[in-house]
Amino acid sequence: MGNKITKLFLICISLMLLFFGITSVNAKSDADNKQSIIRVGIMDNNFKTLEKQSVTLFGTSTCYVCDPDTRKVITKVDSDVEIPFVINQGLIELKMDDCDEIYKSTKGFVVCCPDGYIGVKNLKRRGKQALYRGAFSIQKNTKPNVMYLINIIDLEDYLKGVVSNEMPEFFGLEALKAQAIAARNYAIMPRTRVSKAYDVVDSVASQVYFGYNTETPTGNKAVEETENIIAMYNHNPILALYSSCAGGYTENYSYAFSDPDTKQFPAPLKPYLLAKPDIQNTKALNREEVAYEYYSTTPNSYDMKSRYYRWTREWTREELEKNLKQNLAKQSKTGFVKPEFYDNSNFGTLKGIKVVRRGNSGKIIYLDIVTSEGKYRVAKELVIRRLFTKDGKALPSANVVFKCDTDSFENITTIKAYGGGFGHGVGMSQYGASYMAKELKKNFVEILEHYYTGIYLGTIPVEVDKSVVEQKFYPPSDKAIIYIEDRKGLNALQVVINGKVCNFDLSKFMNIQRCELDISSYLRKGKENKIVYIPACQNRLVTTDLSKGDMKIKLYIKFLH
Repeated sequence: MGNKITKLFLICISLMLLFFGITSVNAKSDADNKQSIIRVGIMDNNFKTLEKQSVTLFGTSTCYVCDPDTRKVITKVDSDVEIPFVINQGLIELKMDDCDEIYKSTKGFVVCCPDGYIGVKNLKRRGKQALYRGAFSIQKNTKPNVMYLINIIDLEDYLKGVVSNEMPEFFGLEALKAQAIAARNYAIMPRTRVSKAYDVVDSVASQVYFGYNTETPTGNKAVEETENIIAMYNHNPILALYSSCAGGYTENYSYAFSDPDTKQFPAPLKPYLLAKPDIQNTKALNREEVAYEYYSTTPNSYDMKSRYYRWTREWTREELEKNLKQNLAKQSKTGFVKPEFYDNSNFGTLKGIKVVRRGNSGKIIYLDIVTSEGKYRVAKELVIRRLFTKDGKALPSANVVFKCDTDSFENITTIKAYGGGFGHGVGMSQYGASYMAKELKKNFVEILEHYYTGIYLGTIPVEVDKSVVEQKFYPPSDKAIIYIEDRKGLNALQVVINGKVCNFDLSKFMNIQRCELDISSYLRKGKENKIVYIPACQNRLVTTDLSKGDMKIKLYIKFLH
């Protein structure tokens, strides 16, 4: 029972973080109860919406329904007994079948299952009953009669439900490790965060997360053997974008995405997300004739085992005109079609498709759709893909070239598209990672360094103040330093590495606040390592007291080649 109480206490800590608007993904906590919490919005079976009017949970073991404010247990529920929640006139209600009392809350409830997993009735993931680690928050939406179902879960447990669904086991352990690190980066630094209620959702809008029932042994091993490790650039976690297949040539972030805040397109440069061919000395594909040669043929690349490595689409002029009329109106709402096209606009006859600008991978940045009634300039890869639908489906990627056939009067009769890749094509290509792991025998560090320019690996940065902070990790190299961004006058640092107490003299840095402390000799490569950062207030050798004021020392372990 003691273990159960401890776990319940941890869930309550998570709830405090949740309801006070704090997301603790930076591994900072009490000595023995370190939790990196992430909040995942759970969607419906078709991944159309997060909004719910009712939801029924159950546990594989005893569940506890808790009040989010007082953290007290409201009711205890046996395994496999349904726990139904509905929202009624702005109140979330719980009415158990064996109880006359109706529990009501303006904020919601929390359900935890310390010794098992929580299921969501009538929700399936990969054809299986959805089961989840962690706890669930059933909480109100801003709409009066809508609620959210939020999975509150430790970051590393969340990743087990991601990696096994983003990448199959047969892609190889090293590819899965690269995927685990990319997914960990994305979890702590998503491209956009659209709601205060959750950090990410469980669909491709963030990362595919299907929970406990879809985990695989190799996927879990990849997560465990990269625990707490992320990709970094200039001492900060990177935005580790990835897609299924880049088509042999990845693209600059700027040329595929708009700025999530300002909507500026092309977006500001991210120096670690640059266009890169799989095969060295491949020409830039930003000229039409070079792009056509590349995507209408099948040159060697790391992506060539994907069924989307090369693909074609074909339309009659009348078919494409019909699709463009519908899709221009929809995509005009994004702001990336100029001038805007409305449902009642006169489209006229399609006269041409002119690519105005391409990225280095050949990805279309700007494109003109020319008709007898005017010209529409379209920007951004996803908007372009959604314009050129075939059988209701968007183009697999914007790495595409068009060939228009005409009759004797120069009127377009058919349009054929030759393309390569699936997805946005920025950052890591999952099929490419698999090829590098299995065919080229590259390790996960080499895979990540291929796809993310100028990065290195490190542990998730932590802040040490008056609490002990602990991290576990498998070092990817036998050389590492502790990097302190600003020591703030601290004259010594005490850490325990694999059970050995290490005292570092920081006073030798004199007026330099940035510190690099070599810990290579204390590491055990290929094995799990444990480091504990001891606060200054608990170290007799330190005169500066970190327990006073808001003084915090931010640091992380940087792995070197």
